[in-house]
Amino acid sequence: MSVRRRHLWTNKILGFAQKTSHAGNICADASLFRGFILGIDPSLRSSGFAVIEICDHRKINLHTSSTLKLSPQLDFVTCLGELFKTTQCLLQSYPVRVVSMEQTIYVQNTKIAQILGSCRGACLAAVALSNIETKEYAPRRIKKSITGMGQATKEQVAKMVCQLLQLSRILPPDESDATAAALCHFFSLKSLPPS
Repeated sequence: MSVRRRHLWTNKILGFAQKTSHAGNICADASLFRGFILGIDPSLRSSGFAVIEICDHRKINLHTSSTLKLSPQLDFVTCLGELFKTTQCLLQSYPVRVVSMEQTIYVQNTKIAQILGSCRGACLAAVALSNIETKEYAPRRIKKSITGMGQATKEQVAKMVCQLLQLSRILPPDESDATAAALCHFFSLKSLPPS
């Protein structure tokens, strides 16, 4: 996809007029969402986290992104504890309004499904204790909201996330996926009043 087509798609999915004032600023109606969104891409050994902020004039800032890498030496329950603590730490560090995650995907392997479900549960437990709204989006919807294609590859999503946020480097895969989930929530909102 050409750079021009990406810009056109970005403006289309945001539902904004094609007006930009300077890098990262997208002009839009002031009634749209403002605030912090935490995106999470949980898994047992390598989970992505990203906090974005929607500012005035629709500027989108990436405040932090990280990958939680857990050693194979750590047992299952310890890994779940680390996921819980990392989520809780981010929620305490930023005034997050919404947590956005990918919906549970269908997998044929029951053991993998149980592991992924437990990882999601550890993160969601921390969110629930903080009394913060959670939104979940289908993988295809996240990809389409970022690239315009529901079948986009991880690499295509990562490149578009980099472009949307005007980052100096492409984020690692798990961080890119978490950021995409956060962006998808913002792109899905058209009329939520500001906080």
